[in-house]
Amino acid sequence: MEYEDPEPGRTVAEKTREFIDEVVVPKEQSMASGGAVSAGTVRELRNEAREYGIYAPQISEEYGGLGLSFREALPVFEAAGRSLLGPIALRVDAPDEGNMHLLELAGSDLQKEQYLGPLVDGELKSAFAMTEPSPGAGSDPKMLRSRAEKDGDEWVIDAHKWWTTQGVEADVFIVLARTDPDAHPYEGSSLFLVDAEAPGVEVVRNIPHMGGGPTGKSHAEVKFKGVRVPDEHLLGTEGDGFGIAQQRLGPARLTHCLRFSGLADRSLDVASAYLSEREAFGSKLSEMQAQRFALADASTRLHAARTMVRHAADQIEAGEQARTEVAMAKVFTAEVAQDAVDTAVQACGGSGIGKDLPLSDFYESVRPFRIIDGADEVHKRVIARERLDDPPVEELEPLPTFDIER
Repeated sequence: MEYEDPEPGRTVAEKTREFIDEVVVPKEQSMASGGAVSAGTVRELRNEAREYGIYAPQISEEYGGLGLSFREALPVFEAAGRSLLGPIALRVDAPDEGNMHLLELAGSDLQKEQYLGPLVDGELKSAFAMTEPSPGAGSDPKMLRSRAEKDGDEWVIDAHKWWTTQGVEADVFIVLARTDPDAHPYEGSSLFLVDAEAPGVEVVRNIPHMGGGPTGKSHAEVKFKGVRVPDEHLLGTEGDGFGIAQQRLGPARLTHCLRFSGLADRSLDVASAYLSEREAFGSKLSEMQAQRFALADASTRLHAARTMVRHAADQIEAGEQARTEVAMAKVFTAEVAQDAVDTAVQACGGSGIGKDLPLSDFYESVRPFRIIDGADEVHKRVIARERLDDPPVEELEPLPTFDIER
């Protein structure tokens, strides 16, 4: 597994690290404890990101980005992730980052003009509406119950979604619904672009949830009751909704991994600084073996996670699906990032759970990652399926079998 990142990604990542340290972290520290970032501050940060030449690194130049390839952009995502405000500033924040990627992959020229350009500019916000309340689709997407029926040159959508990230704020939804109830959901579902102001769209509530912190992003319950959209709002090919969604979800899981890797790395930096300054029992805390070993273990596991993510990304960029590798990277990185932040919180004691340092916000943000973008158990199922696909039973030949005749 190669760890070195390609150019020009390394150069942009270095600029991003400077931007985070010089611009974003001071802004983060100046915000009221527990408060969400204002729209004015977001605009200010994005303008400064443009001045640094790091805005929207993953988007093609045609639509206002830097045109980095998926693999080149990864270290930039990691550098941006060192602050919860970093991804928002660079326009590499979920869910818009994944939705913009989806529009670039599958959107028509008209859809890109209407939605992609304004999303990149920050004029619009988007949401990906896939998960449904029970007994609808959750960890098992084949349980999808939302429907879309063709009526002339329009589609009529009836859907009930929840845990739709940024659903309260969204200007446009990407909605997954079954369009052929007789086909397997993987072959009979489609994606639609639905304007939030369309008649029949009802944002039921912002689900009370862990995390959010400075970003203030919602997780919404949304109903689509007889919502009509024109045929040109079909995203991609009819019946290929799951296939298109998978092109979004795999890369998005890896970009999520690196945003949280950056967050975990900064957490360990904060802990290292605190341990180096705080004294107790006659010495610096940084001189105590338990603390040193905890930092060493967290740093080692984080290095392994970052390497796994890049390995999976290389396979995706080479045209492979890399489902098992993505699943491994997602499960491991989510666990490692959570453990690293927890280690930092513990190291800083009361200051770790206070709001003067960013660690408590980091902690609330990192825990949901073991559920968001597929729960650990779902990804472990994928990994185990490949491991058990064709076990070498010849390895058992030396073992005796019961051989007593009666």
